[in-house]
Formats: sequence, C-alpha cells, structure tokens
Amino acid sequence: MSGTAGAPDATADPAGFRPRIPAAQWNDWRWHMRKRINTTDKARRWIRLTPEEEKAIAGSAGKYRWSVTPYYASLMDPDDPSCPVRLQAVPAPAELTEFPGSDVDPVGDMYYRRTNRVVHKYPDRVILLVTEACPVYCRHCTRKFHTTDLSGTYFRDDEGGSFEEDLRYIAEHPEIRDVLLTGGDPLSYQDGKLEELVSGLRAIPSVEIIRIGSRFPVLLPQRITDDLCAMLRRYHPVWLNTHFNHPKEITAESAAAVDRLLRHGIPVGNQTVLLRGINDDVATMRTLMTELLRIRVRPYYLYHCDNVTGVSHFMTSVEKGWEIMEGLQGHITGFAVPQYVLTTMIGKIPLARPYVTPTDEGLLLRNYRGEELVVDAAAYPLTDPVPEADAP
Repeated sequence: MSGTAGAPDATADPAGFRPRIPAAQWNDWRWHMRKRINTTDKARRWIRLTPEEEKAIAGSAGKYRWSVTPYYASLMDPDDPSCPVRLQAVPAPAELTEFPGSDVDPVGDMYYRRTNRVVHKYPDRVILLVTEACPVYCRHCTRKFHTTDLSGTYFRDDEGGSFEEDLRYIAEHPEIRDVLLTGGDPLSYQDGKLEELVSGLRAIPSVEIIRIGSRFPVLLPQRITDDLCAMLRRYHPVWLNTHFNHPKEITAESAAAVDRLLRHGIPVGNQTVLLRGINDDVATMRTLMTELLRIRVRPYYLYHCDNVTGVSHFMTSVEKGWEIMEGLQGHITGFAVPQYVLTTMIGKIPLARPYVTPTDEGLLLRNYRGEELVVDAAAYPLTDPVPEADAP
C-alpha cells in the first residue's frame, strides 16, 4: 500500500467518509494498537453503526472487552451490518443472551492449569497463556472469559509477573516437548519481551517445538515485521498457527505477512472456526481454503464453534459442519481440507462422518460423490490375523 491508507480504494469505501491515514502511520503496527477503535464515536469514523450495534456496545461495557484495529476496520463494509468481518469484531445483542449449556470454559483451560500460565491438557504438550491482550477482541473467542473487563481472567497472578514458575514447571516435566504460546495474543508483546520468553523455552532441553497462536496476520499484519521474524528464526523450530475465517480477510497485507514468516522458515497453519452467518456455507469455505493455499497457508483445523458464554449465537449444528466437510472432501485438493473437530474437556474430538463402514461382506466405502463400493475383507482385512501359535 502506498500513499495514504484507511480506505485502500474506492470499492472498499463507497461512502468516502473514512479517515485517510499517512502510509508511515498505516504501516506501523504500534500506531494501529494506539488507535484501536473502542467507542461508538471512533467506530462511526469507519462504519455506520446500527441501533442494535450501538445497544450491544453499550451493553457489553464492563462485561466484554471490545476493540478493533483501524486495519481490520478497513475491511468492514461500512453499510452492511451482516459483513463477515464486522460480525466478528463489533458487539451484537445476542452475545449478551445466555444460551442453554453455555459455559465460560467448556474446553477446560482452568481445570488443566498447573501454574499461573501453563495449561497441561495433553501428555507431551502444554499451552502457555502469555497475555490477555489482543489487537481485536473477536466476538467468537473461546477464551472470551479470559478477556472480560470484570475479573474474567484465568491468571492467578498478574500477567506482567515473572515467567519463572511457568518455565520451571515445563523444565521439571521432560515429557513436554511442544509448547504453544497463546492468550490473548502473544504477539501483543514487544519483540524484546517476547524474546525473553521464547529464549527461556529454547533453553529447556526437552522442549523440541515452540508454536505461536496468533491472529495478528489477519487482524494487524503490519505486526509481522522482518525484525520479529528474524528474532523468531533464532529459536527454530518455531511454528505459527493463525485464524482466517473468511476470504475477505485474505488481503495483500496479510499475504505479505505470511510471506515474511515463510521466508524466515516459520511454517504457517490456519485454524478456522465454523461461524453462523460468516462462513457456514460450502462456497465460502471452499474459497477460503483454496485462497489460503494460494498464500501458502496450510488449513489445519475447522473448529466447531464452542458453546461459550457470550459466543453461542455463532454456533451451527454439527450437521451443518458435516455438510461443509462433504462439500470440501474430494472437491478441492486433499491438503486444503482441514480436520473438523470439537474441543472438549477431554480433548479435540474429530467430527467427520465416516467414509468407511465395516460390514459382513467387507468394507463399505463411500466417496465424495456419495458413490459406494464394497471391498472384500480378504483383500483389505479389518483386523490382523491371529498367528497360528496363538490360535486356540
């Protein structure tokens, strides 16, 4: 982007009322963080708020944090409240309604927390809740409780405290070979502060892989600087998983951010959440997955939206998820098809419909067109044969 920004072109800003931002500011991620939109007055510079949105913004005050970077706001349709970017970023009345079965922590982060920040749910890996800060507080966040305004954090102590206890726990559990930095968004930290943590992890011999979960490539790609990437490269292997939910989020800026990560040897994967009214149709999801491959991002998970308090209105049925997976499998290249999962207290559970069913005649196979074929059990046995010496 050159010249001035804020409304990148005439089609992105048909009303022509958005602020024009000098390129030096627009390309500086710190400027966007300082200028985040968190009031109705600021929002009106970017979109025409509906009465419902204004009511939800007022109702969420003191309950759920709300902020949007100018970059992400520039992707919103200023006149369409059903814009898929706008729905992810602007409070809606439904998030103030409690739905049946909702929970502030359905995935068990607090249950599995072992230190102030370490959540040890799986045997060989942990997550590290680095911060509760985010550039944009996504309305569908699984950790919405962790980013609330009123005592809604998982932290036992202040997040600005020492990481010594957390690093010691990881070092004292050599079975932990994989650490995922999450939050909040760990890239909210300045490079120096982030490097302190990453270097501390790399100094632990049993830690093989460091992963970063960050939505900055989507919400504020200017954050992905050469300096940041060069710092992370010193601590390889480092992986980054991000979170594109709609093709509209794939821009020249986000593609450039991904390219910078890849050129520094940092693989990029994507975890999409299935969201009602945003991406819950086959055409949108196919476009998203193929566009991710175009910018060299590997689709990883399609999450079924968790029944989180304040988030439930985004949930679809599992049947809708199956419909979308059926519309992906076989219709686009195999490594563009994510794994459809539900995150629970007992881990991530694959939700895909089976393509193989054991029968008396053999294995009943079904392809992406719904065509069926039975293969003989003698050719493709379901179980290993019992050795003669062990036979009864």
